Amino acid sequence: MKCISVAEARYIKDYQIVLKFNTGETGEVDLRDLVYKYAIAEPLRNPEAFSHFYLDSWPTLAWDCGFDVDPEALYFRATGKSQWATKSS
Repeated sequence: MKCISVAEARYIKDYQIVLKFNTGETGEVDLRDLVYKYAIAEPLRNPEAFSHFYLDSWPTLAWDCGFDVDPEALYFRATGKSQWATKSS
């Protein structure tokens, strides 16, 4: 089975990001709950700081403060699916 990864990410506003995955699927996520749940994400409670994410080597969303979010968790939040179905040939 292939791994889910983030192919593209675009900041919308506040704690909202639109994501495109290596599956071709897209969706929006709101990460406010995670930013306020974990102490490492405290610098990101300022939306301006939150907006400065990048795609790391997985690739998934990451920030300079050391906070990142698992690509499978982002996929679930964006699509409601725990994994994507592969077509058999």
